[in-house]
Amino acid sequence: MKIKYTILAILSSLSFCFSQVKVNSNNIWTAKEFSKEISLFKSKEFLFKNVLGTSDQIVPFEVIPLAAASSGELTTLLYKCESKQKEGLILGFYGDYWNEAGVLYQGYSFKNLEKEKAIEFLNKIVSAIEENKKFLNENSDNNNICFKFDDMDILIWTNAGNFSIRIFWQGFDSTWEKTAFERSKRRFEKRIK
Repeated sequence: MKIKYTILAILSSLSFCFSQVKVNSNNIWTAKEFSKEISLFKSKEFLFKNVLGTSDQIVPFEVIPLAAASSGELTTLLYKCESKQKEGLILGFYGDYWNEAGVLYQGYSFKNLEKEKAIEFLNKIVSAIEENKKFLNENSDNNNICFKFDDMDILIWTNAGNFSIRIFWQGFDSTWEKTAFERSKRRFEKRIK
């Protein structure tokens, strides 16, 4: 009986070790939950290290969350840095991974689209949907369109008149539903110069 309690105590203590705490710097943490705040927090590091660059000079910049897909797999953020004359869209990708012990982790990565590339990306999605609206709505459960943009593969389909977008990028498979896409596009266009 004591062995059972000992094993139960050990397993219980291990569950605390696997709570929502970052475990390393490889863009992986335990548990599935994340929020807009986490995406905003993580994107700032990505932005100043990989897009703006760091230097001895003080560099002011803005990061504005636009929208998150209801699936939690994709977030969008706008950034502006007047001193470096850079602005654009950051796509935040999230996905689940399991380690050898069966512990669930959620990985993430960010993709930068500078202003002109972001506008081209958003407009290509809109024009692809508009140009293929009839085809997509004819048999909405079976008809799909796909195309490549930069290093992303895009798949679009409709269900009950609403389109969904799947973006495949660097092992991530993220769904962007109509509402989140339209909100991201509208907010991006409103705030960009």
